[in-house]
Amino acid sequence: MQNYSFIQKLLHDLVLSHKFINKSLFEIEKLIYLKKKDIINNSHIFITGLPRSGTTILLNFIYSSDEFASLKYSNMPFIFSPNFSKLFNKKNIIKKERLHLDGINYDLNSPEAFDEVFFSQKESYIKDELINYLQLILASQNKSRYLSKNNLNYKRIQLISSILPNSIFLIPLREPLQHSYSLLNQHLNFTKIQKKDDFVRRYMNYLVHNEFGLNHKAWNKPIKFNDPNSINYWLEQWSLFYKNILKNYQSQKNCFFLIYENLSNSSYITELIKNFNLDNKEKLNLIFFKNSNKQKINIKFDYHAYENAINIYKKF
Repeated sequence: MQNYSFIQKLLHDLVLSHKFINKSLFEIEKLIYLKKKDIINNSHIFITGLPRSGTTILLNFIYSSDEFASLKYSNMPFIFSPNFSKLFNKKNIIKKERLHLDGINYDLNSPEAFDEVFFSQKESYIKDELINYLQLILASQNKSRYLSKNNLNYKRIQLISSILPNSIFLIPLREPLQHSYSLLNQHLNFTKIQKKDDFVRRYMNYLVHNEFGLNHKAWNKPIKFNDPNSINYWLEQWSLFYKNILKNYQSQKNCFFLIYENLSNSSYITELIKNFNLDNKEKLNLIFFKNSNKQKINIKFDYHAYENAINIYKKF
């Protein structure tokens, strides 16, 4: 997004800032491309939860099985019309590291978290159009199962399950101090980037990516710590988030909690993918994950905030 031309930025601003454009293209695309198929009972996968817990690497890992369709960078900015977006001749970009500077590279064919543009609509609209929307994405890639990474879908697990009853939800979590430190660093990173380039701020806002930066929105109302430039803020947010997740979804059979620190263990991954009903397991590289935890974090933090978080962590 930083290297977009003036015309590309103008197009993204125009399409993504006006909901009626995307929705109008969606209606046109349905008329042309929608072919009713029974996808309701298919086993779609939704990765959700806090960022910096391994969600993107999980997305790339599962997508590499070649059994799923997912929104990709090539669909931008026409998120509501995945088939229409294919009509544009887009010169592929060489894989490069994303702005997070975390070693994850991407190009136009890489899957990414774009479907919140759809899911941020009214619940009645989601109920009416989700099947149609997924059918269009699946048709654009000739697949029958959908794969999503959306950090905000934890809020609508029940809604999605009511529409797609065989869906699977993957919710990773990470040791809270390490996780909070990573969240803090990304917040500072994107705040700096967005101050230099306002298009990055607008771009992330259009996609409802308010996890970090100038437009950051808390997942839960802060109780004691209000400053996102402090690690204590992120520790408290971690506890509030996973306390609610534990309460609401621990007993739900289609929700799987993944421990970040175990993702480098091939036997752990082998057991995990048994739940995915994959035909192409041999395509998966089980050694796909690199643990980014620091050996030691040299930053002061509130001990009680950390103790509260670690007690929640031990319950998973």
